[in-house]
Amino acid sequence: MRDDDTVRAYDLDAAAYVANGPVLPDSVRADIEAFVDLLGPGARVLEIGSGGGRDARLMESLGLRVRRTDVTPGFVELLRSQGEACDLLDPLVDDLSSPEGPCDAVWANASLLHVRRDDLPTVLARLAEVTRPGGVLRVSLKEGDGEGWSTHGSIRNPRHFTYWQAPALHTTVVSSGWSEVSVRSGVAGSRGETWLELSAVRDGVSP
Repeated sequence: MRDDDTVRAYDLDAAAYVANGPVLPDSVRADIEAFVDLLGPGARVLEIGSGGGRDARLMESLGLRVRRTDVTPGFVELLRSQGEACDLLDPLVDDLSSPEGPCDAVWANASLLHVRRDDLPTVLARLAEVTRPGGVLRVSLKEGDGEGWSTHGSIRNPRHFTYWQAPALHTTVVSSGWSEVSVRSGVAGSRGETWLELSAVRDGVSP
């Protein structure tokens, strides 16, 4: 996942990003609620890109157990300062396994969009390795073509983004150890952009 300039950009402005972050969108809240309904109380979720911890706090309030992770030291330090456990992990290269064994689901909301196109299959396959058969994957990525650098919001320095179209993303996920792949396109963002919302099941028995 790691692009050092992107990680550094978040690290420099981690506190501002969290302080000025948008209210949880209704679409994300609805997706989390559906996620909880699917998994059931007590399910273990590996979150990739916890940021300020917004999504994890809602999931936990609804009965899930969340392992927070982030590649940005500033986010990890902020969460730990608030009494929330968070692991500093890069899903491309670091050990994602847990002493508790495979997780029931992976949640990656607007985080894997920084992964280079050629690296995404590796990341998805590594996530599949630490998810139980029948476990669930939820990912959101920016819709579009190519890749590029962008400066917006409270992050002052440029960040690298990879944009995806639904057919190519579907093919990539299927080839990485996931099945029952569904990609919803054209999800409206807050700045006129559109998003892809992906769900999949770890190869094996469905939940």
